[in-house]
Amino acid sequence: MYVAVKGGEAAIANAHQLLADRRRGDRSLPAISIDQIVAQLGLAVDRVMAEASLYDRELAALAVRQARGDMIEAIFILRAYRTTLPRFGMSVPVDTAKMKIERRISATYKDLPGGQLLGPTFDYTHRLLDPSLLTDEPVAEPMRRTADEGSMMRVSDILAGEGLIEGDGQMPEDHVPGDLTREPLEFPLNRDLRLQALARGDEGFLLALAYSTQRGYARTHPFVGEVRIGEVEVELDIPELGFAVSLGPVQVTECQMVNQFQGSAKNPPQFTRGYGLVFGQSERKAMAMSLVDRALRAEEFGEDIVAPAQDEEFVISHSDNVQATGFVEHLKLPHYVDFQAELDLVRRMRAEYDARNGVETNDVIRDAAE
Repeated sequence: MYVAVKGGEAAIANAHQLLADRRRGDRSLPAISIDQIVAQLGLAVDRVMAEASLYDRELAALAVRQARGDMIEAIFILRAYRTTLPRFGMSVPVDTAKMKIERRISATYKDLPGGQLLGPTFDYTHRLLDPSLLTDEPVAEPMRRTADEGSMMRVSDILAGEGLIEGDGQMPEDHVPGDLTREPLEFPLNRDLRLQALARGDEGFLLALAYSTQRGYARTHPFVGEVRIGEVEVELDIPELGFAVSLGPVQVTECQMVNQFQGSAKNPPQFTRGYGLVFGQSERKAMAMSLVDRALRAEEFGEDIVAPAQDEEFVISHSDNVQATGFVEHLKLPHYVDFQAELDLVRRMRAEYDARNGVETNDVIRDAAE
C-alpha cells in the first residue's frame, strides 16, 4: 500500500533543478553535443538502441546525455519514447548474408571464403590507460579495403554443406512472428519471442548467464562459428506496390555459436546452433545472447534442465533491465503504512518471546505492544 506524499512539489522541482545543474556540470567547459556522443561514444549509443529496441542514434545519444551517462536510465527513457511512436508496418526479414561487413571473424575456420576481417576491436589492445587521449592529438586515417559485393558465405553454411549442423530453424509457412512489445508474454515461448526478449535483455545479466554455461552450469561446449558486424538493408513490403522498398541501412552484430550435440533417438550426432543479433556494434552482447539461446533450447534436444541459463521463465523474466529497475527502485517509494504494520507485529512478537523466556522486555517495546 502506497501513501500519497503531499506538499512535495516544491522539493521535487528543486530536485529536478539540481539534477539539471549536475547534468550540465562546470559551466566553464563546453557542453557535450549530441553529435559528439554519436561519434565518440558510439558503443554506448549502440547499447542504448539495442536494449531500448529503437534504432535512432541521435535519440539514443540524447537519452545518454539526459541520463548523465547512466545506461539503464537512458535505455528506460528511450524505450518510453518508443511507446509513443506509430507503427506503419513490419519489415521483411533482413538478409545478413548480404551484410556490408566491417568486421567478421571465425574461431572455427582459419581460412574461410571472404577471409577474416578484424575491423575495429579492443581484442588486440593492451587494456592500458592511454595518456595521449588526455589531449586531442591527431588520429591517422585507417587502412580500408574495397567493399565486397554480394553475399558472403556463413560458416554455418559450410557445415550445413556436409550435413553436420542442424537446420536453420525454419518456421511453418503460416507462423506469425510474435511481438513482445504488443502482447504479454506467456510461457512457454516460441524461439522468435525468446530471441526478441534476449535481443533487448540486459547485457550484463546475459553475460553472467553465458559465463555460467561455460563454467558447467549447462551442457554446452561452444565454438564461435562466426561474428560479423556491418550494415544490412531494412525493407518494408508495400502491398500497393507489390514489392519491398528499402528504408535504409542499419548496423547490426550477428553471432552464430556452434555447439556439440551427441544425438538422440530422433536426431543424429551433429552441431547445433545458438544465435544472437543486436543493433549496433555489440558483439559481447550478441555472443552472450547466442550462448543463452542455445542453453534455452535444452528441452528441444531432450537435455536435462539443471542450470539457471536453461530455465526459460527465469531467464526471460529477469533479463529486462527496465522491468528490473522498476521493481528494485520502487522500494524508494513511501512504504510507511506497510512498515508501521510490520513494526507493530515485530514488537508484539518480541514481547511474547521475552515473556516466554523470562526476559525483561524493553519498556518501549512493551508499551508499543500493549
